[in-house]
Amino acid sequence: MADIQEDNRLGRFLKDRRAKLDPAAFGIPLTRRRTPGLRREEVAQRANVSVTWYTWLEQGRGGAPSADVLDRVSKALMLTDVEREHLYLIGLGRAPDVRYQPQQGVSPRLQNVLDALEQTPAMIRTHTWDVVAWNRASSAVLTDYASLPPGERNILRLIFSDPRVRNIQADWESVARFVVGAFRADVVRAGAAYETTTLVEELCQLSPDFERLWKDHDVLASDDLTKRLKHPVAGWMSLECSTFAVDGRADLAMMVYHPASAEDREKVRALIDAQHTARSSASRD
Repeated sequence: MADIQEDNRLGRFLKDRRAKLDPAAFGIPLTRRRTPGLRREEVAQRANVSVTWYTWLEQGRGGAPSADVLDRVSKALMLTDVEREHLYLIGLGRAPDVRYQPQQGVSPRLQNVLDALEQTPAMIRTHTWDVVAWNRASSAVLTDYASLPPGERNILRLIFSDPRVRNIQADWESVARFVVGAFRADVVRAGAAYETTTLVEELCQLSPDFERLWKDHDVLASDDLTKRLKHPVAGWMSLECSTFAVDGRADLAMMVYHPASAEDREKVRALIDAQHTARSSASRD
């Protein structure tokens, strides 16, 4: 019987990754080898599993592996996050649990996507609802995040502590309940429930309303919704809000606020133009 069956995708993938590793990188003496890469016994030793069991894994024998074993094999083979996810999908039929890996900022390419939405407010937020990137339309219509210290660019803090943000909401209670419920779901999805404990405690002390809503334990999806605002300059406007995942960044989400009508689009355009004029005048002074 051949070592690797034609339908054994897991075995073929493991064998291929093993063959691509350089033994010298692991301090293994460069003795004569019949095949490139690491031997099965070397991978088994690095993964702390028996050689027989690892051989069976490559041969498609012995049943489905556990998540713990796949993680150890993944580390032994130095797999990337994408390769690790692929290993889980072909080995267990599901993606791995999220591993919280905090990162700073966004890539220039992602910022370019925001900037391309010239007439549509858009921003990138983290799982803790910190705004880390935004476009000019967002600054003009929603909040000028550039004018705020980085520690205050948090949607939760603004909703529960900034009177201006509270007063422009057509239905503040519904907005606040949605934000808290979506936030609760986001931190678990990102695998960061423990890391956000301090933030939750601070918000509970900051706002009795947040504490009340947090104790309700609602969990909400960031589904499409229409946001109704009373802008201090443009008056009432409606924005269709959609949230999108950022590929490869479980800690980030893109929020896009598309004007709901032609009238709303004109109001957004006017606010952007007014902000540009004001900044141009200020730079000349």
